[in-house]
Amino acid sequence: MADIEFAYKYLLWLLLVLPIITAWYIYRLKKSTPTVKLSTLSYFSGLKTESKTTLRHSLVIFRLLALGSLIVAFARPQSSASWQDISTEGIDIIMSIDISGSMLAQDFKPDRLEASKEVALEFIEDRPNDRIGLVVYAGESFTQCPLTTDHAVLKNLFGDIQNGMIEDGTAIGLGLANAVNRLKDSDAKSKVVILLTDGVNTAGTIPPLTAAEIAKTFGVRVYTIGVGTNGKAPFPMRNQFGQIQMQAIDVNIDENTLIEIAEMTDGRYFRATDKQKLKEVYQQIDKLEKSKINVTEFRKKSEEFKPWVFIALLFLIAEFILRNTWFKSIV
Repeated sequence: MADIEFAYKYLLWLLLVLPIITAWYIYRLKKSTPTVKLSTLSYFSGLKTESKTTLRHSLVIFRLLALGSLIVAFARPQSSASWQDISTEGIDIIMSIDISGSMLAQDFKPDRLEASKEVALEFIEDRPNDRIGLVVYAGESFTQCPLTTDHAVLKNLFGDIQNGMIEDGTAIGLGLANAVNRLKDSDAKSKVVILLTDGVNTAGTIPPLTAAEIAKTFGVRVYTIGVGTNGKAPFPMRNQFGQIQMQAIDVNIDENTLIEIAEMTDGRYFRATDKQKLKEVYQQIDKLEKSKINVTEFRKKSEEFKPWVFIALLFLIAEFILRNTWFKSIV
């Protein structure tokens, strides 16, 4: 009954007639029952009421149940099957992540690279309707995962990235250009690159601003993120005995270039000095780039009055048969 609706709900108020009829029947029964005043009932103590006499009231119950079922049938119960047609104005996103040696600095826990991966995976979880891809870069750049809606595969490939996969360095221009190349043929309503780095462009054949010009040409919006604390950051280095020791290194991010890239492409620049602020950065990007989902709901209604008519008919037939057979002598 949870999925049942009534075309004429107001007719259900007629069910209030049933307790009124019941009360009237009880009143009439008491008025019509003969009584004899006696000083004692001890003479009748061994007598029992015949079961047929008691069960004759079931005729009224059957008639009331039949009437109730007919009222429900007249109210036109209907079941509805519904489904949704969902269309999305998709957003294609390429995440371009710096995996150079400096990303092992531990001003983020456990380090910049691992923290960036963890936060990026949370971002992916919150965007099930978008195609997302992954580009990594250091001294060179390559596509770790092309645009896909299979986020399970994307997350597995995300987990595989680590420092040392490619030649060290920081080729920001190459990382951006490779990401734009993955988006240039996209027909999505919005094309976005999230470019994350912790340093200054030191490698590659494409300058960062040239890559930004290419992004602008293809209508790609670039959100740039600079990761790293202010001042110095602890960095693990091997000493002459092969042991790992922490050494403070300067944090040097080319913020001017990252700001210019963002402005040229109608994006924004963000600075994250710890993991929590990096999460907040991705949350802001998530709000700025929301998929538009249009939902059209269809409903198909089916009439469900027939079972109620059938039930009413069964009660009326049962009442008619019992009245004219078993209870014939007492009604």
